[in-house]
Amino acid sequence: MKILIVEDEDVLRKVLQGKFEEEKFQVSVATDGESVLPLVKKIKPDIILLDLMLPKMDGLEVLSHLKDDPDIKSIPVIIMSNLDSDEKIKKGLSLGAVDYMVKTQHPINEVVEKVNEYITKAR
Repeated sequence: MKILIVEDEDVLRKVLQGKFEEEKFQVSVATDGESVLPLVKKIKPDIILLDLMLPKMDGLEVLSHLKDDPDIKSIPVIIMSNLDSDEKIKKGLSLGAVDYMVKTQHPINEVVEKVNEYITKAR
């Protein structure tokens, strides 16, 4: 299974990457919003973990572009952010994210469970 982790915070990105590699995922990473679309088209991940606060292009804009592209719009996207305002959550879900997880409220194991759950649903 292939996952794309879009996260600009080094420590969290490395922790997520290590955990998903431990779970036998093929992990790709992006650290800014601009690099996501070309990478998604190239690697065709099974799921995307997307931060909202990113350099160059924010996560909601990235999500909008992903869902506008017929070739990749079916890839499930889970937003992982520290932004927990109802407005951001509603916006992310209305743009097509399958879930919205507030980073500080979900341990890494729970993130892995959610990812597996959505990959299973998508198949």
